[in-house]
Amino acid sequence: MLFSLNIELNQKGMFKHKTSIEIRFVDLDAFGHVNNANYLSYFENARVKYFDEIVGWKYDWSKQGIILARAEINFVSPVHFRDNVFIQVRCSRIGTKSFDLEYKMIKIENGKEQLMADGISIMVTYDYEKNKSIEVPKEWKEAILKFEGVETL
Repeated sequence: MLFSLNIELNQKGMFKHKTSIEIRFVDLDAFGHVNNANYLSYFENARVKYFDEIVGWKYDWSKQGIILARAEINFVSPVHFRDNVFIQVRCSRIGTKSFDLEYKMIKIENGKEQLMADGISIMVTYDYEKNKSIEVPKEWKEAILKFEGVETL
């Protein structure tokens, strides 16, 4: 069966999806940089946009959707108010009932890109009515594979 095994994607390290992030004053802590708790929200915003643009939100999320099972963040350099920041997202693995999304937070300064943070999340497809994990929908897999440049396995 085509999708029964984990599929490692995008091994060249390419991130094709990009979401701009507005740093709000409320995001700052007493030291004047973005508080670490906000990074997950930034990654979530990028993840939602990735899904909206790549897979499409054509599902009743109160019945079936995805849940965040695990998240890791590596903080590289502090982000400050008015920094020009964006998040890159890619799917690096698709399994039977879960998939991995990788993130890079990039700041543009003087025309150069600087890595501010990176991370990964493990997302599980979930049936909220039955309270159990389900297989990743075939349409999602096909759309992600196509976008990430993996058309044949």
